[in-house]
Amino acid sequence: MTHTTTQRPARRTSAAVVPVLAFAGIVVAVMQTLLVPVIKDLPELLGTAPSNATWVMTSTLLAGAVATPIMGRLGDLFGKRRMLLTSLSVMVVGSLIAGFTSDLLVMIAGRALQGFAMGAIPLGIGLMRDMLPREKLGSAMALMSSSIGVGGGLALPVAALVAQHADWHALFFLAAGLGVVSIVLTLVAVPESPMRAEGTFDVLGAIGLAAGLVLFLLPITKGSDWGWSSGTTLGLFAASAAVLVLWGVMELRVKAPLVDLRTTVRRSVLFTNLASIMVGVSFYVVSLVLPQLLQLPKATGYGLGQSMVVAGLCVAPLGLTMMFTAPVYARISAKYGPKVTLILGMLIIGIGYGAGLGLMSAAWQTIVIAVILGAGIGLAYSSLPALIVGSVPASETGAANGLNTLMRSIGTSVSSAVIGMVLANTANDVGGVAVPTLHGFRVSFMIATGAVAVGLVMALFLPRQRQATKPQLIASSAEDAALERAHEVLGGFRGRVLDTDGDPVARAKVTLIDRRGRQAGATLSGEDGSYTLAVPAEGAYVLAARAAGHGPLASSATHSGDDRPVDLDLALPGETVPA
Repeated sequence: MTHTTTQRPARRTSAAVVPVLAFAGIVVAVMQTLLVPVIKDLPELLGTAPSNATWVMTSTLLAGAVATPIMGRLGDLFGKRRMLLTSLSVMVVGSLIAGFTSDLLVMIAGRALQGFAMGAIPLGIGLMRDMLPREKLGSAMALMSSSIGVGGGLALPVAALVAQHADWHALFFLAAGLGVVSIVLTLVAVPESPMRAEGTFDVLGAIGLAAGLVLFLLPITKGSDWGWSSGTTLGLFAASAAVLVLWGVMELRVKAPLVDLRTTVRRSVLFTNLASIMVGVSFYVVSLVLPQLLQLPKATGYGLGQSMVVAGLCVAPLGLTMMFTAPVYARISAKYGPKVTLILGMLIIGIGYGAGLGLMSAAWQTIVIAVILGAGIGLAYSSLPALIVGSVPASETGAANGLNTLMRSIGTSVSSAVIGMVLANTANDVGGVAVPTLHGFRVSFMIATGAVAVGLVMALFLPRQRQATKPQLIASSAEDAALERAHEVLGGFRGRVLDTDGDPVARAKVTLIDRRGRQAGATLSGEDGSYTLAVPAEGAYVLAARAAGHGPLASSATHSGDDRPVDLDLALPGETVPA
């Protein structure tokens, strides 16, 4: 049988790849906090009720939650660079739609398209993993991961400056411009990854996930208007539960699911994901509350009367502190483990929100709150990938961390909906304008404190992990830790990828396939052609190798279940060009 390959020889990786991908991450992260400086004015600007205006924020977060697994899977199938460009293009279209309208429904549609770009962050991490040498991979992924905090932190003062001195629609045109710049830079500096996954895209899984989340969040935001015991509210909650249950059953049965739910049955993964939702809830509360508190006029008796720009600068330390906690996290986790770091981070978050209940009377106090919460959230978020990596086999880290990212996104979406509902229901009507109250702000902080308390309980149920003796295993990204683990396993397959002349083939994709035809692991060969793959269980496997400029190869092998590795040399044939 003649094998063909459509892969092109890999281009030499440019030094600009990492900063360009990190810039793309910053650009899409800006979408989450783009409208925070004008959030208190949205009901008046859009001519709608505060509970409806909440969806201008929630739609972006919800779309981001759904887009993360969708774009990741499409990138594996059709090319990560291609899907990255698609994500940025969708963001530009959404920005232009929102920039030319003041209609609520059209605005929500545009904001949802902006949020869909959040899939660019895992795509950027995947491109780094496929293209960069191991010695540069860890720091590059850490930079990409921190782009979320940097983007959110920088967006607040910049967006406030634009909104204060121009029409608020200019924010969307600024976002569109950033998106175009990112697209151009990506086209120029980032090559396409030659790596492709086999299989199909789970269309029904994507539809089911989106439908279930919308049906869940809609009654949360409108329940107070419809009545919490009304048929509409209860019916939507019931429909959400039914859709998500059916979606889960379907995901467990399909061969290539959008989200691999099998990893959730492990105790450590389950409680890490539950804690992740709570951290996600607490993360977004401060972004919704402090800017409004700072901008409300002093005539209210509790507003701090600051300009949009000052409000943005006061909240900006939240994202910057998250970024600067990485070295602290590495030291703590290297000594005590990621579970302790997660617990410590949640305790700091709880202290921040608890102190915030009494620190709402001066601008400098909001800066203190932002710094404390940034440190706590930074520690908590940094520990989650390491907890997941330490809980699953190396072959399952990608799916497990994808699910964890989805859980965090769901937490921020729920936070936006719930806090928006609370602030709308506790607002005072002043001249036909809904003005948030100090009581609403404090209730929001108490909700965040309660969420952190629940997350802390979940973290305490995590099993005790062995203390890492090598700090590189406590990585800032799941992918980096997975690579390190793959080179230290004892049981599994190892060997070299060679061509027919006996020369080593670097950066060849080696995939481990079990007897049911499912992927059980994957790795890239080193510069000397060497590879190492752990096995999840004893039995027969197929090792498939693929590299640019070579035809694909498959070889059968059996592992007996002991700790001894099985050595295999894979010789790749030359590329076959179809007639």
